[in-house]
Amino acid sequence: MSDVNQYTDIIRQWATDTRRAGVLPGADGTGEVGLESSQAGSRLAVRFALKVELDRVTDARYQVFGCGFSMAACAVAADMTVGYRLSDVMNIDAERLEVALDGLPAERRYCADLATKALHAAVQSVIGAQSLIEISMPGAREHGPRISADHPVYAALMSSRKPVHISDEDRHLFACLLSVAITEPYETAAALGLDDSDVTSLLMLCFPEINRQAFDRHAFPVTESPPASNGEVLSLLYSHVPAGLGFNALIVSCCLARILAARAAFPGHLWVAMGLTERSQLTAAIRRHLPSLAKANSQNMRWKRYLYKQVCDLNGGTMCKAPDCGVCSDYSLCFAAEP
Repeated sequence: MSDVNQYTDIIRQWATDTRRAGVLPGADGTGEVGLESSQAGSRLAVRFALKVELDRVTDARYQVFGCGFSMAACAVAADMTVGYRLSDVMNIDAERLEVALDGLPAERRYCADLATKALHAAVQSVIGAQSLIEISMPGAREHGPRISADHPVYAALMSSRKPVHISDEDRHLFACLLSVAITEPYETAAALGLDDSDVTSLLMLCFPEINRQAFDRHAFPVTESPPASNGEVLSLLYSHVPAGLGFNALIVSCCLARILAARAAFPGHLWVAMGLTERSQLTAAIRRHLPSLAKANSQNMRWKRYLYKQVCDLNGGTMCKAPDCGVCSDYSLCFAAEP
């Protein structure tokens, strides 16, 4: 399930436009990406089928097994295809689809590339008089951690005196978060979805030897505002803050809820956006401070997708067409291989 707060009206319009979705009997050419049965549930998949008369496309159909962004890209591509010559169709590229969709989130630009590759394979199928041309897409690369042990802010925070009331795991968690936020072109608190006083409280709680003025000297100049977080995601996270917490534990749990909502609005994997060094550290933090949320995600869906899926489901979401997660070709993107 994709990030529903990034579904614009135009994306929703095209993702739910199924006029050209489905099978095309008697197609003159078919192109597909990763639709082999052995790839089901592990690779994104698109199929385009074309009917052609006198070098001009008279009908086009697509099948897509993936997110709403992929569905929208395929719908636009099909709409651009009918009535045009094969040479024109080969000139349709991912950039044209993005323009027609008024832009795609950075981490979803591959959806437009996926649609065009399958469409071009269908054209090649027609030209070469082949019933089917199959191609594969290289697997999506996972971006590595942004913060390392020798990061100057992280190193300064972690080398300061450790108070007895905070765990090493939480010191690492907030050192990563503060380090990644302060080196971005945003106001540090806003980048974490916090108030300025929250940042001061976290420093006092986890790194009492680090005064706020010394910390702020590492800040990059503020040149823009961070991505807007989803209020419904924040409400969902707040609902999992445990009752009956002590003062310090309440600060940590509430701050973590706000940070998760804020950083989920950033492109890419949530654990990377949070500055963590391993994906498993995100799950561990949620288990410590939002335990009912960890329990609810019983299938270990990746956290950003899980949060937005919950919001989407609460709003009667229609962006996922797979009958269940196990058969969806986005499976490996949604579910993490971690403890």
